[in-house]
Amino acid sequence: MTQRATKIVATLGPASSAPDLLEAMIRAGVNVVRLNFSHGAAQDHIDRARLVREAAQRAGREVGIMADLQGPKIRVGKFAEGKVMLEPGEKFVLDASRTTAGDLSGVGLDYKELPRDVKAGDTLLLNDGLIVLTIDKVVGPAVHTTVKLGGELSNNKGINKQGGGLTAPALTAKDMEDIKTAMGLRADYVAVSFPKNATDMELARQLCNVAGAELGHRPALIAKIERAEAIPELANILKVSDGIMVARGDLAVEVGNAAVPGLQKHMIKLARQMDKVVITATQMMESMIVNPVPTRAEVSDVANAVLDGTDAVMLSAETAAGKYPLETVTQMAAICLEAEKTDHDPLEDDFLGETFKRIDFAIAMGALFTAHHLKAKAIVALTESGSTALWMSRHNVRMPIYAVTSNVAAQRRMTLYRNVRPLLMDTSADRDTALADAEKHLKARGIVHSGDVYAITVGEPMGSPGGTNTLKMCRAE
Repeated sequence: MTQRATKIVATLGPASSAPDLLEAMIRAGVNVVRLNFSHGAAQDHIDRARLVREAAQRAGREVGIMADLQGPKIRVGKFAEGKVMLEPGEKFVLDASRTTAGDLSGVGLDYKELPRDVKAGDTLLLNDGLIVLTIDKVVGPAVHTTVKLGGELSNNKGINKQGGGLTAPALTAKDMEDIKTAMGLRADYVAVSFPKNATDMELARQLCNVAGAELGHRPALIAKIERAEAIPELANILKVSDGIMVARGDLAVEVGNAAVPGLQKHMIKLARQMDKVVITATQMMESMIVNPVPTRAEVSDVANAVLDGTDAVMLSAETAAGKYPLETVTQMAAICLEAEKTDHDPLEDDFLGETFKRIDFAIAMGALFTAHHLKAKAIVALTESGSTALWMSRHNVRMPIYAVTSNVAAQRRMTLYRNVRPLLMDTSADRDTALADAEKHLKARGIVHSGDVYAITVGEPMGSPGGTNTLKMCRAE
C-alpha cells in the first residue's frame, strides 16, 4: 500500500459525529481531528473526543486531537429579522452601545472596542470580506459608515479591519475555560486564534501548562496566522509555538486575497526551516460541502500546498457540516498522494552550507542522508519525545519515517508530522533488545522484509529525551 506523507486534519461536527462514519473517515485518511470550540458546549467536545479515541482504536490507527479555540468575537450583533440587505451608498451605523436588535439603519456590536480601534477613512470588511464599509466618522460608541460593497448581512457576522489593527486580545475568558476542557480531554494540539505576537502564544502555553499540570499533560501549540499584524512577527511567533496554521480566511480579508498564496509559501518555508509543523487551512475543498467531487481549482490548491511542503491540509465545514464528509477525505488523500509523486527536491540541497551543533540533530540528518543514498526501505527512529522524527520530517526523503515510541502522548503528537508514521512499542532499557524488538515490529507490520536495508536511530541511555546518539544501518534478517 502506498503511504501518504501529507497529513489530513478534519473538523468534527454534526455531519461527521456518527461513530461508523468517523471510523470510515479515519480509515480513509484522517490523521488529526479538529474540535472547533467556536461551536458547542464543553460536554459536546468531551463526548466527541471520546468518540474519536474509540473510532481510532477500532480502525487500529492513532489519531491526534486538536482543540481549536474561538478567540475574540469580533462580530456584529443580531438583527430583528435575522438579516438585512445592504445597498451600496447607504449609511449604516455600528453602535457598541445599542441594546435593541439591528435593522437597515444599523446594528449593535459583540466587539465593544471597535469604536476605539478605528477612525474616519478606515475600511471595514464584514462576513469574510463580502461586505465592505467605509468609515465616515466615529462619534462616541457609534461608528458611522457608508456601504461600499453591499449584500446580505446576518446575525453575528465577523468584522475585519483592512490592513489589521484591531486590539482584541487573542485569549478571552471563554478561551481560558475552553483550555481547561481541552486539557481534561487531553487534546494533543491547541490552536490559538488571532495571535498578534509571541506574547499571546506564551500566555496560551502558560495557561495550558497550568490547566494540564495535575494530569501531567502538555499539549503542542499551533498559532493560527490570521491577522495582518502576525506577519512581521512570524519568526518570533514560530519560536514560541510548536507550529502554525495558514488560516487563509481571516488573513485574506485583512491583507487581500491576492497576497495570500505568496504568504502561504513563505509561511510553510519558514516553519520548515525552524523545525516547526505547518497546517494549510480554509476552503480547500469548499465546493464539496454540497458537491460529491471537488473543482479543478480546489484540486490544484491542495496539490500546491503539498508541493510547498505543508505538513497537513485541513478540512473545516466540508467534514463538519457538509453532505459528503467521507468522500471529501477520500478525494483529499488521493490528491495528496498524486502530488507527492512529483515532489523531487534534491535532499543534498538542504545540507549545503549547514553546520550541525547537536549530536542528536546530526544523527537525524545523517540517517536521512545515508538512507537516501543506500535506497533504504525505511528510516526508523526510536524516540521518546518525537524530536528526531520531527527534524527528519522537515526534509523531503523518498521513504517513510517510522517513529517508534513508548510514549502515547508523543505518538499522538507525531500524527501531524509530514511523512512520519508513529508506532507505539515498549522500548526496553537494553539497546540491543530494543533494536531487535523494533525489527520484529516492522516485519510483523509488513514494513520491512528479509533482506531489506533500513536505517535506525537510537539513544543511550534508553528512554531519556534528547539522547539520540547512534545511527545503525541494518539488513533485516
